Amino acid sequence: MSGRRRSSALAFLALLPWLVAAAPQPVVPSLMLFAGTPEGLWRSSDWGQSWDRVTGRTPGVTLDGLGAARALRPLGPQVWLGGEGGVFLSDDWGETWAQLSPTPGVNAVLPSRWPHSDPTVYLGTKAGLLRSEDGGHTVAPTKLACPGVRRLDWPGPALAIACDRGLFVTSDGGERFTGPGSGLPEAPVLAFVLSSYFGADPVAFAAPRTGGVYRTSDGGASWRPVGPSDEPVFDLLWIGRFLYAAGENALYRSEDVGEHWKRLSAVPGRPARLLFPLGGIEGFLATDRGIFRTPDAGEHWEAAGLAGQDVLEIATFPPPEEPSGKRRR
Repeated sequence: MSGRRRSSALAFLALLPWLVAAAPQPVVPSLMLFAGTPEGLWRSSDWGQSWDRVTGRTPGVTLDGLGAARALRPLGPQVWLGGEGGVFLSDDWGETWAQLSPTPGVNAVLPSRWPHSDPTVYLGTKAGLLRSEDGGHTVAPTKLACPGVRRLDWPGPALAIACDRGLFVTSDGGERFTGPGSGLPEAPVLAFVLSSYFGADPVAFAAPRTGGVYRTSDGGASWRPVGPSDEPVFDLLWIGRFLYAAGENALYRSEDVGEHWKRLSAVPGRPARLLFPLGGIEGFLATDRGIFRTPDAGEHWEAAGLAGQDVLEIATFPPPEEPSGKRRR
C-alpha cells in the first residue's frame, strides 16, 4: 500500500467512530414495544425504558385522526394499527404510515399471517365484525349479528370472535357462525384464548364481564366455570403449560389447564393487556395507570413507562413466537 493510500485509510479509521455516532441510528426491533392510549400511539425502542409519541412523518400521513389507539398487530416490519379514526399501516416499524380505511371504532385488527399472498383482514369494531379482501382498503359487514367486537384470533381455519353476546367461531370465512354456547353467561366477553391446535384440540377459555373464567372442550358448544374467582378478568394468556388470567384485583396462574389457580400478585392497576414476550419470565402489563414490567413471571411489578396514563394495548416487534406452538393461518 502506498504512503498516500495508507494515510487515507488511517484518516478514515480515525473518523469512523464520529461517522457512526453521527449517522441515524436504526430501529432495534428486538427491543421494541408499542402501546396504545386514548391519546394515540407510543413506541419504545429500549424495552420500556423510554417512550416516544408516534405521530407519523413524511412521506406518509400523520396519525392526527387516529384518536384512541386500541388495536395493534406488528407483523415483521409491518405494523397494523386501529382506533377511533380507522385503520393505519406502517411498512417500516412505525416510522411512516398510510391510512387504509376510515372505518370508525376499531377495537381489533387481524390480517392473515401472509398478507402479500392472502390480503384478507378482519376488523373488530363497535358495530360488529367486518372483513376486507383487499388488505384493509375496503371493508364489508359479515353475517355475525353481534356488536362490540373486542378480540379476534385466527389459528386457521377457525376464526374466533369475542363480542357483546359472547364468543363465536366460524370456520368458513364468516358464512356460518356457532356460539355463544351453553353454560357461558350472556354477557360481553372481555378476553379469550385458544389451544395451540384449536382445529384438532378445540379447547378455549373465555372471560365474560360477569366475572371468572370459563372453559370449553368442544369448540365453544358448551362451557363450564373454572375460576379463578368471580372478579372480572380482562386478559388471558396461554404459554406452554401456564395459563394466566389478569383479573381486576390480581394476576393468577394455572398449571393444569384451569383446574386450579394460584394468585401470583396484586395487579398495579386495572389490566388491559398482558404480554410475555420472553417465554413467560419477563412480561409487561398495560393498565389504566401506565405500563408495568415483571422480571419474575408475575410475582412482582415495577413501573415501565407512561405513568398515570390509561394504556389500552401493548404489543411487540417482532411478534413473540408463542412457546405453545400456536400458529395462525
